[in-house]
Amino acid sequence: MKTENEAPESTEAEREDGQGLALKLWVALARAHNAVEAHAQADVARHGLTLAEFGVLEVLHHRGPLLLGEVQRKILVSSGGVTYLVDRLEKRGLVERRDCPGDRRARFAALTPQGEELIQSIFPEHAATIKAALAGLGKKEKREALRVIRALGQLAEAVPLPAACPGAEGKQA
Repeated sequence: MKTENEAPESTEAEREDGQGLALKLWVALARAHNAVEAHAQADVARHGLTLAEFGVLEVLHHRGPLLLGEVQRKILVSSGGVTYLVDRLEKRGLVERRDCPGDRRARFAALTPQGEELIQSIFPEHAATIKAALAGLGKKEKREALRVIRALGQLAEAVPLPAACPGAEGKQA
């Protein structure tokens, strides 16, 4: 018979050579991301933006005009996704496309004066929102979390991806 202070028996998944721990870490990372992302989404939605649209504005604000492929890599969307986002922001008068003098196939994305004004006005409050969402950790804990998560990302990138099943292209589960 177990007493109140006894640790519960470990599950089979927890006993499997770290597999259970890896799965728990993955779930914890996803939940933490979702919790912080909810704050970020709510903040940018007040300005009629999605997080991805905000990401385009933010990267152009901090980096200046960028080739569309560079914007894509910075905000982690597909090439079609960045085209869609820039189209939407262009229609709102926040971003413009510019020709690349050295390559007729390439296009730059740049903030318009209206886009620059918007991002300058909302970025400080957005940064404060993220800071508040992460306020539960001290500076030392944030630095350690940043170090560990960066290392995890680099190590995960080095692991080969699972091979696709033949004939499974385009099929969803």
